[in-house]
This record gives sequence, C-alpha cells and structure tokens, in this order.
Amino acid sequence: MAPRARRRIAVMGAGAWGTALALQAARAGNAVALWTRDGTRAAAIDQSRENALYLPGLPLTPAITVTADAATALEGALLALLVVPVQHLRGMLQAWPATGCPLVVCAKGVERGTLRLPLEILEAVRPAAPAAVLSGPNFAHEVARGLPAAAVLASRDAALRRLAGEVLGTAGFRLYGGDDPMGVQVGGAAKNVIAIAAGAVIGAGLGENARAALVTRGLAELSRLTVALGGRAETAAGLSGLGDLLLTTTGPGSRNTSLGMELGRGTPLATALAGRVSVAEGVETAPAIVARAAEAGVELPICAAVAELLAGSLSVGEAMGRLLARPRRDE
Repeated sequence: MAPRARRRIAVMGAGAWGTALALQAARAGNAVALWTRDGTRAAAIDQSRENALYLPGLPLTPAITVTADAATALEGALLALLVVPVQHLRGMLQAWPATGCPLVVCAKGVERGTLRLPLEILEAVRPAAPAAVLSGPNFAHEVARGLPAAAVLASRDAALRRLAGEVLGTAGFRLYGGDDPMGVQVGGAAKNVIAIAAGAVIGAGLGENARAALVTRGLAELSRLTVALGGRAETAAGLSGLGDLLLTTTGPGSRNTSLGMELGRGTPLATALAGRVSVAEGVETAPAIVARAAEAGVELPICAAVAELLAGSLSVGEAMGRLLARPRRDE
C-alpha cells in the first residue's frame, strides 16, 4: 500500500516566528511551504537549509521547502499561516492569490490608520475566508527548538479550531481552542505596548517594584479594552493575555522589552531601531491601540504614555510621574 500523502501547510512569512512555525508544522508531520517575498533570500535559505538572519543555528528539516512564489506556497495547502507584521498584512493579502483554505493569522498588533485588528483586516480583504488567530506566550527560538510551549487557536468556527489544533499541535506544543478571537487579538496587541513601558522602567533604573506595578496595571488596561470591544474578561487572564504579557515583559528575548530598555537609558528611538532585524510591533501599535480605545470610550494611561514616549513628546521620568500622579482610587 502506498504511504498516505502528507498534509500541506503554507507559512506565509519567513521571519523568526514564521520559520519557527514552519519547523513546528513539520514536527507535527506536515509538508510545509515557507514563503518569503525576497527571491534571493528564499534561495539562500533553501540552499543553506537555515534562516541565518532570524534563527541561526537551527536547520530546516527536509519537510520544509522555501519559495518566493506565493501561488506555489499556497497550492494544495490545508491551512495557511499568515506570519507577516500587522502593518503589512493588508498589502500581502491583496498581493497573494486567492485560496480556498482556512487562514490562521499569527501576527499581533493594530493597523495604523484603520485601527483594525488582524482578523478585521482579513475580513475586509478576504471576507469569505474561514479564519482563526494563533497567539500565546511564545518566543520563536524556543518553539523552533521544540521546547515545551502552549498557545491559543481562537475562532468562532469550532471545526476550524479543531482542525488547526490537530494539524499543528504536538505533545511539546499544546494548542488550546478559544471562541473569543477578539480577546485573544487585544491581548496580543496590548502586551507589546506594555512591554515597551516595562522595559523603559528597567532601563531607567526605576526598579522591579515599579515594573511589577506597571505590568499589573497594564493587565487591567488590556482587560478593560477586551471587554469594551466585545471580548471576555477571562480571556485576558489566559495564555493570550496574562501569559503573553508575563513572557513579553520579563523574558530577556523580548523585542519590545529590550527596545523599552534602550529608551529608558536615553537612546533615541531611531537609534534603538536602527540596529534591529526583527520588528518591535509595539512601536506602531501604541498610537493605534490608544486611538482604538478612545473610540470605544476606554482610557489606557500606560499605553498612552508609551505612545507619547515613542513620539518624543514625553520622557520616561515624566511618564512615570504622570502615572503616579493619577487620582487615587480603589483597585
């Protein structure tokens, strides 16, 4: 009897997280097409069998092919994982060919200008596509190595949640289903902004007490916005909220926290960003999430302070002073 053909998964985006998810999808027994829009880079990764720019030292398995042709990547795919920065998601969706397979967004943030979350962008560009969002406390380099991790697959479509969980999950990468995609997306967006604030506190030498207080109040902001946008408060206490917030604000590998630390030490934003390869999503998300919250009638003082810090209109000391001067009230 001929062996059963392996399921095909398209991973659209070959940054650190996209490459890590390609390795995880292959680990789960799938044939994987990893797409990057740069043909030269696709050829280099395919030839060296390593994404030296984002995940050096972690070889790609034979189950992973690399291509710069989106149509080739998507052909015959059972699922497509969309792993490009939120600010580029709309343009990529418009450029990629239509596909009938479900789309799983694996990006976190709020689009500047439209103030839309990832699934809202997807709904605007591909309204008929079955969609889910994958989010959680995951550093790419650890998932790529197969270290234990967990995440949430959120969708209103229960069948899609089950399918994606079965296709992508393994004993070492536990995927929980969730039916609150709004709450999961808000958690993923807000935690990056709060992480910049947490890093700035440490960089400025304000201490661990200040960071703990800021992160805790940041969780309250995240929860308020989640509920205001139609999500559930308990989602904010789960993997995609509290779990991701804890990892991002305390883990030394966090792009947003490390950026905040540089800002806290007095490094100008342009200088701090100049030497970075990976995107710190909190930079673009901060003003967008504050504006989205204002539309919903929700105040986000920590996120607002980060937006002003990034705009250069507020120093770390001034931001902390303003937060500490807010009227006292019961928690």
